[in-house]
Amino acid sequence: MSRVDVRKTYKLYVGGAFPRSESGRTFEVTDSSGVFLANAARASRKDARDAVVAARKAFAGWATRTPYNRGQIMYRIAEVAEGRRDQLTDEVASAEGLSRSAAGKVVDAAVDRWVWYAGWADKFAQVAGNANAVSAPYFNLSSPEPTGIVAIAAPQDSSLLGLTSVLAPVIVTGNTVVLVTSASRPLPAVTLSEVLATSDLPGGVVNILTGDVAEIGPWLASHLDVNAIDLTGVSDHALATDLEIAAADNVKRVLRPEPEDFTAAPGLRRMSTFTETKTVWHPIGL
Repeated sequence: MSRVDVRKTYKLYVGGAFPRSESGRTFEVTDSSGVFLANAARASRKDARDAVVAARKAFAGWATRTPYNRGQIMYRIAEVAEGRRDQLTDEVASAEGLSRSAAGKVVDAAVDRWVWYAGWADKFAQVAGNANAVSAPYFNLSSPEPTGIVAIAAPQDSSLLGLTSVLAPVIVTGNTVVLVTSASRPLPAVTLSEVLATSDLPGGVVNILTGDVAEIGPWLASHLDVNAIDLTGVSDHALATDLEIAAADNVKRVLRPEPEDFTAAPGLRRMSTFTETKTVWHPIGL
């Protein structure tokens, strides 16, 4: 006897939990050829505000974790994602119109990227910080510290590798995140939220909203408790300009959208973008 098709409705990921949108709205998610896959929650401005509250609550604990511990957690995310490889491969293939073989390579690259950033967790400060030479009887030491809460518009086309490439460097340096997924290809991000929830990552460090960045973005850009915004996934130039103007109200750090090859070696740029340099002067004892 054939089974009845069980159609899924996926929720948001906020504060380590999976709430429905407070608006009760959903939207249909289809594959690259237009075939229905699932329903996803359509996040509202209230959901965005709730996500910022969760990110702020989690920030102090995450920022003060040792870099080594953050690296361990990042590696655990890679382990859990590797265990969901088949599901992620199916979702990337459906979302991006790839063969299963090609989609599997994308998933492998995304898992490897989590491992790569995990390895940098306790090394980045040695590269980005330094002891400064001064002509005075002082030690002068500079070290990177997290910016705070970072809002991210995820890439619209690269539903997993691009998503990982913008998310991992932000949290490995101690920031917390409110991320708006690709509007048309959200399912790999939804599965990633389940990976995060079952790893050792504290709730609220990453908050994932499905929906339209044109609707949610202005509220995140103007939110006075958001410290920075990554506009990588905003393809509309006029919208990106409006968000950048809104971000100026509390002098947010803004990463402008630009073409990017997510298959290339990532380098340190994204880790450096959302850190602040703290310099300490200490007298030399006699």
